[in-house]
Amino acid sequence: MTLDRRQFLALAMGTGTAAVVTPGAGGAPAQSITTSARIIIIGAGAAGTALANRLVRRLDGAQITIIDPRPNHLYQPGLTLVAAGLKPANYVVSENTDWLPKGVFFVTDKVAAVDAESKTVSTEGGENLSYDWLVVAPGLILDHDAIEGFSLDMVGENGIGALYAGPEYAARTWAAASRFTEEGGTGLFTRPATEMKCAGAPLKHTFLIDDIARRAGNSGKINMVYAAPQGSLFGVPIVAEKVRMLFGDRGIETRMKHTLKALDADAKKATFADADGFDVEMDYDYIHVIPPQRAPEFVVQSGLAWADKWTDQGWVECDKATMRHLRYPEIFALGDVAGVPKGKTAASVKWQVPVVEDHLVAAIEGREGTQAYTGYTSCPLITKIGSAMLIEFDYNNNLVPSFPGVIAPLEELWISWLMKEVALKATYNAMLRGRA
Repeated sequence: MTLDRRQFLALAMGTGTAAVVTPGAGGAPAQSITTSARIIIIGAGAAGTALANRLVRRLDGAQITIIDPRPNHLYQPGLTLVAAGLKPANYVVSENTDWLPKGVFFVTDKVAAVDAESKTVSTEGGENLSYDWLVVAPGLILDHDAIEGFSLDMVGENGIGALYAGPEYAARTWAAASRFTEEGGTGLFTRPATEMKCAGAPLKHTFLIDDIARRAGNSGKINMVYAAPQGSLFGVPIVAEKVRMLFGDRGIETRMKHTLKALDADAKKATFADADGFDVEMDYDYIHVIPPQRAPEFVVQSGLAWADKWTDQGWVECDKATMRHLRYPEIFALGDVAGVPKGKTAASVKWQVPVVEDHLVAAIEGREGTQAYTGYTSCPLITKIGSAMLIEFDYNNNLVPSFPGVIAPLEELWISWLMKEVALKATYNAMLRGRA
């Protein structure tokens, strides 16, 4: 089955968008319950905001508080489009208050500590808040300082890009990348050794910059190099092989098991550690930097992190099916900070939030929840302007396509591109409202 443009737009803008891109729990709206429970949600990103909107409709009388220092909400899936000159920086920016439901208390501050024994959260501004239930969803920290010689004020100059840092830096990244696509030279595209949000983004940026140079007739002037600490190009083996083939077709060189350590911006040299720990220098005309990523410091200092895995990153210890903390049953983890094997994408949040809602409401009622997160992760993997592969998979690396027979996950399709470029933001916004 194939869809023409009119059929796709009817599907995307009508009844199907949420299910198409990020399927989740469906069915009739659940009945609300009356409770005086005090619930604190740390983080007003996609996970925290979506959960708050759902809980407001489920819990009559609950005191729900969200803590986040940022006034703005970022539509992070759009940063790759900004960094390729396809969207303006303001495309990804809105106000937190645009999305938060009435009746929710919003504390604009950073969390300093959680005391899981006394069930309190303290902020850097000196507030001390008590909770009955806590949801930890603060996102993650981009550890730019881990790259010696690099700082964010370099982005956009001397051929340096770093789209993850936010809309301003994504726009600066495009300024540097666009010069590279016109002038040519060697482009280095990196990713960190740590877990990371949207692990497909490094590949998307590589594909897009290569495609833009080709469209400008400058493919003969560029040398594309993808350098990564991992041994394969994607965590799902069948997808990794597909990407390897596409890189081969497009002449994109790979340097696997190479970890970016340092930059010399003046000399335009990058230092990597190879698989044996030896330093390897590479010259570049453009480099895209994605730093190591970790949990906010309070997660580790408060004793909420895993003690026996991801010890250098500090992700919240939790059951991978229920997202519930293994030692503190009043605490749940959501989104990027959750210590689960998959799930640092907005699509994963779409599946995680109903699970946490189910188990949290069930616990308030004194019963057990029934829903389980299977590790669903979705990556609309852009391979060039106008084409993408809609990759969906679970904890076991099984491909779990939402529309088998309509959208083939390993084919470069126009419809998959539109899922990313058109439909995904509408779905994301519906998720923030708790409606998808």
